[in-house]
Order: sequence, then structure tokens, then C-alpha cells
Amino acid sequence: MQIKQVELLVGMSQKNIRFYEKEGLLCPRREAGNGYRSYTDEDVERLRRIKLLRKLDVPLSEIAVMLEGRLTLAQGMRRHLVTLENRRKNLDTAQALCAELAKEPGLLAELDAAKRLDEMAQLEETGVRFVDVNERDKKKRFRSAWLAAGIFVVLMLVTEVFLAWALSTEPAPLGIAVLLLSIPLVFLVGALLALRQRIQEIKGGEIDDYRNY
Repeated sequence: MQIKQVELLVGMSQKNIRFYEKEGLLCPRREAGNGYRSYTDEDVERLRRIKLLRKLDVPLSEIAVMLEGRLTLAQGMRRHLVTLENRRKNLDTAQALCAELAKEPGLLAELDAAKRLDEMAQLEETGVRFVDVNERDKKKRFRSAWLAAGIFVVLMLVTEVFLAWALSTEPAPLGIAVLLLSIPLVFLVGALLALRQRIQEIKGGEIDDYRNY
């Protein structure tokens, strides 16, 4: 069957289906001749199992080992129960702290944040985990960096194509033509180098006072 039929049967978007294929959780066969994906009833059932476990917030890596048979369903669920229990404890702790803060009089500007952060640091030493703001912001910065670089690269490529077309219709001296064509390429290389440096900075952890939680 085609992917549109699978989408309707499973209630999962084509984008998600292809994502699971990319992650190696699904491997539909290809039709001879045209190379189109052809899904079987087994693929549909496999996607339903993936959908069920994802709704329970089971990580893809855990789903993969269960699908491969390296873990039984019971073993996988017991492992996930430990994760959920730890998460519940973390949420309970965060809820308790929020309840305490709700009793604080006055405005946020009057709060002794240093004292509360010290308390949270002590709890983290016992294994409690609060939201990792740095990690969440890091993902946003990755997306922003790639988006900005992508837009700039497209603009430079369009400029390069336009210059090439203009020089083909109205030739210029070789030296000038090479100079004109090299300008967008220089900016393009510079943008890629800047992107590489930016990614390294993000991976290494930037020193931003307002993000240094």
C-alpha cells in the first residue's frame, strides 16, 4: 500500500512516517521499476506500536531495541517506568518549590533568589533534576544559526547564478568576470566558516550572563 493509505490507517502524518524510516525503525520495501515505497500490513502494525510507545514518551532508542527483540516489552516498560518515576519525583519537587514560592509575599523583585538557587543546588546533588535551561536554549540557538546561515547561503547562490547569467549575456574581461564571480563565493565560504564557529561555540557552552543559570 502507499504512504497515504498508511497515514489514514495509523493516524500518523507522512512526515512522521518518513522520520521513523530515517531513524531505522521502519524499512518498507521498494517497488521494482519505480522505486516507490510499498508498505505492508506488518509495517502498519509496526507503526501502531511505535505510535503507542511514543504516546507514552518512550525514547526512540528504547523503541528500537524492543523492535529488534533485544529487549522484551516487559523489560522495556520496566526501564521506562524507572524513568517516569524519576521524572515524577522531579516534578513533585518542583511543584513543592512552586507552592512555597506561591506563599512568598510581595513582588518577584523582592525574592531572595540566591537562597532558593542554593536550595535547588543541594537538591540536585541528591539526584533531583530541574529543567536544563541551558540545554533548551542551546537547541533554539542551533536552529537559529542554521536558519540564518541557510538563508544567507541561498541568497549568495542566487547572486552567483544571476552574475553568471549576466556575464554570459554581456561578457566582461576575464579578470573582471572572475572577480565578480568570486565575491559571492567569498561571502559564502565566510558564512559557512562563521556557522561552523557558531556551532562550536554553542556546543562548548557560551558565556552569556543572562543564560548562565
